[in-house]
Order: sequence, then structure tokens, then C-alpha cells
Amino acid sequence: MCRNIRVLANFAPPATDEEVRAAALQYVRKVSGTTKPSAANEQAVAQAVEAVAEATRVLLESLVTKASPRNREVEAAKARARSAARFG
Repeated sequence: MCRNIRVLANFAPPATDEEVRAAALQYVRKVSGTTKPSAANEQAVAQAVEAVAEATRVLLESLVTKASPRNREVEAAKARARSAARFG
């Protein structure tokens, strides 16, 4: 599950709220060990996702780097090339 969490730092344009929330959801799913919480745990999982997303937003806004921002298309092409080399 956590393999789906993408690097969000140092991109131009910056990570969207949707990307941050998707990463938070993947993290909470991994930690909780479930992809679909029961009705009894649904609210707790939703609160956890929002808390992790907020912490991620704060982190991304606080990070400082001297490197030039990454390009999403170039990074996606690199990922496709790695996948092709790995799985053929």
C-alpha cells in the first residue's frame, strides 16, 4: 500500500490538496491495516486522514531546499522507465 505514496516535496507547481490527502489516506490505511474501515471506525479513520494531511501540508510548506523544483512529467517518465526495466 505505501508504495503508492508519492514524493510531494519540491515540485513545480506544488503538491495539490488532493495529492496530500491521497498520501495521507494511503498512510492511514497502511498503519490501520485496512482499506475500508468498519462503520464503527469510519470517523476515527477520517479524523486521522485529516490530521495526517494537515501535518503533511505544514511539513511541505516548511521544507527549504536549494535544488531546483522537479518536473512532474519528467519524474513520471523516470518511474515508467524503472517499471519497464523491472517488469518488462
